[in-house]
Amino acid sequence: MALAGEPGHEHEHERWDRLREAAIEAEFETGRHEDTVEEARASIHIRLARMTVGSLVLFAGVLMLALPGPGWLAIAGGLAILSKDVGWAERALERVRRRLPADEDGSVSTPVIVLSVLLALGAASLSIWWYILR
Repeated sequence: MALAGEPGHEHEHERWDRLREAAIEAEFETGRHEDTVEEARASIHIRLARMTVGSLVLFAGVLMLALPGPGWLAIAGGLAILSKDVGWAERALERVRRRLPADEDGSVSTPVIVLSVLLALGAASLSIWWYILR
């Protein structure tokens, strides 16, 4: 990485400026049609935060397939968050929904969600007690 004052630093700064401009232009075209550059910039930050949270929830769900916890529910949650911004996530979410226990209308019942979360919290609490507090 070039330091300030070195020849490569100017090139890197120009590249980041072009990337920023392209992101704002893409947000104007694909976002909720912001009126100003500031609104587009804020929308980009919200979109990046949403994609980060969705990716983390999705990753946690994949881990919970092997570890205690509601793996498929977390995967569905992560994909639902990601589906607002990423096209493939909505298609993957439909496949995951087929694996979840659902009512006749296709939604996951509240008792299943509550029980899964309680079991995950109980398993996490037991693990913390066993390895740290014991």
